[in-house]
Amino acid sequence: MDFPDDLKYTEEHEWALLEGDLVSIGITDFAQHQLGDVVFVDLPAIGERVETGKAFGVVESVKTVSDVYAPLSGEIVEINSELLDAPETVNNSPYDDGWMVRIRPDDAADLDALMDAASYQDFIEEE
Repeated sequence: MDFPDDLKYTEEHEWALLEGDLVSIGITDFAQHQLGDVVFVDLPAIGERVETGKAFGVVESVKTVSDVYAPLSGEIVEINSELLDAPETVNNSPYDDGWMVRIRPDDAADLDALMDAASYQDFIEEE
């Protein structure tokens, strides 16, 4: 499994990457392995607000349906509309092409509260 060092991670298995003044968000490699083949992704509308720890989307796989939670609060400024037609991209490229939303965070410093790659890997091994 892959744990890129430049990302921050949540206990709900989302990742976040600060890029300029925006944060890209998706689910981790671990999460997509647990879900199995992703067959549907439901994403919020541009302009919607998300709140830390609250569900903003849904990922449906052949095994289960799972909420996707916001790692920090902010406004949705972009969604990865390619996932609507090709949800399997989440499995094939969870950290690159499989990103889900980009938000303008209320406070980018909130990322500091999330786990780094080593902490996330330890967290998974303890589960």
